[in-house]
Amino acid sequence: MRPSSTRLWVALGTVYVVWGSTYLAIKLAVRTLPPVLTAGTRFLVAAALLAAVLAALGRGLRVPRSEATTAAALGVLLLAAGVGMVHVAETRIDSSVAAMIAGSVPLQIVLWRTLARDRVARQTVVAAAVGLAGLVLIVVPGGFDGRSTAIGLLVMVVASLCWSRGSFVARRLRLPPDPFVSTTYQMIGGGAVLVVVGTALGEWRELGDGALQPGPVAAWLYLAVAGSVIGFSAYVWLLGNAPISQVVTHQYVNPVVAVALGALLLGERPSATVIVGSVLIVGAVVVTVRHEGRAPARPAPAPAPVRAR
Repeated sequence: MRPSSTRLWVALGTVYVVWGSTYLAIKLAVRTLPPVLTAGTRFLVAAALLAAVLAALGRGLRVPRSEATTAAALGVLLLAAGVGMVHVAETRIDSSVAAMIAGSVPLQIVLWRTLARDRVARQTVVAAAVGLAGLVLIVVPGGFDGRSTAIGLLVMVVASLCWSRGSFVARRLRLPPDPFVSTTYQMIGGGAVLVVVGTALGEWRELGDGALQPGPVAAWLYLAVAGSVIGFSAYVWLLGNAPISQVVTHQYVNPVVAVALGALLLGERPSATVIVGSVLIVGAVVVTVRHEGRAPARPAPAPAPVRAR
């Protein structure tokens, strides 16, 4: 295998495994840690690490104030409202269910494009409709087991809608041209809002005896370092070195990885309805990604972990 191919598959494998495993890590972290502060502090730590790396490379955070403000505001939508609510949702639902709902984001973007009267191919619209029907099978009553709650499912759907909306509008915003700088400001904006909200909810009081257990703390560190810094670095490298049609395959691999890890390590067993809905979503995303990847496309300049991811 050529060195370039080796680097490509290492980067792809990193994005597949790291971003796919963030759902498991979130589930482990919020077992004892307060969810909103867990998300907020994770992003602020990741922002500090990225800023330190940029400073060491001589690439500071100096950008026009308008670009920094726009990136921070986008971070509120993507990371605070999007990924932050995933942490809240996973206090009530399985990580595998959360991952499959998040897997519908590419289909939701097709919906946003249709509402904005963008030109969308008929095949893409049909695939999105099938995938969103699969999402309904997961969310409606009877589509989840006794460990999942209606509130958690609703929060997760709203989180995925916030992420898809942010990804859609990011293309139309004036952001810092360096994606690492842009993401640093997004993490600062989203992380700061989450910490403020967590403080208002009194979550600091939940960090008493028994909260800082080794497992959840290790999961938090994994989310901050691997999920937010390493995964994103691999993703940015891929955007500059691989065809976009290959890069976006993570959108249907990540949920599969999350479901597999949830089953192997947490004993999660999705119901038959969830499995059928998941198959519809993954199949629809595969069709959408392959069809859309045939035409040149400018990737959204604001990728972040969430699907955490």
